[in-house]
Amino acid sequence: MSNLKVMAVTGSVNPSSVTRTAMEDLAARLKDAGCSVDVLDFYDTPMPLFDPNEAWGRPEYQAAKARVLDADVIVLGTPDYHGSVSSTLKNFLDHFWKEFAGKVFATVVASHEKGLTVHDQLRTIARQCYAWTIPYGVSLQEKVDVVDGKVATDALKTRLEMLARDVSVYGKLLAGQRAADLAGSEPGMMAAHRKRG
Repeated sequence: MSNLKVMAVTGSVNPSSVTRTAMEDLAARLKDAGCSVDVLDFYDTPMPLFDPNEAWGRPEYQAAKARVLDADVIVLGTPDYHGSVSSTLKNFLDHFWKEFAGKVFATVVASHEKGLTVHDQLRTIARQCYAWTIPYGVSLQEKVDVVDGKVATDALKTRLEMLARDVSVYGKLLAGQRAADLAGSEPGMMAAHRKRG
């Protein structure tokens, strides 16, 4: 298999977001692990509000869809807003379903608490789309783990290093199996996603 393709989605439009800082750090670690990383940042690349009557024809959707389809793994980063996913990230997720099937998802949450509810919500969304999820997520706190736009604690550095390692290792395993299942003829959850000849 060639380099694992990871899409890192930053679910904040705040240019000084601590979520962005953590995602940039994780992206660098994934590149060091030999992954190809595509960062989707809605500050630079806004996505219109999801409207099922218009979304599919919009150029923003078409561009995002191409990037999603190209990815083996999708890392979702979001701030914790009222114990939930940011509207920015949820809007992105609402545009897709079958495109996520069989892919691996990982989660990063910036929270004043632990962000556990948000991690669970993101894993639920991924499972509803027949995706796999890394069974833990990375949580971080503003003004503790990220200070002045930099990862500031050894604890967060260690968690990001662990996530980069697990995304790389398990991402390759599951991406390889996903490709084999799409090309194969055996029953399984990816059978419905095979191209008909």
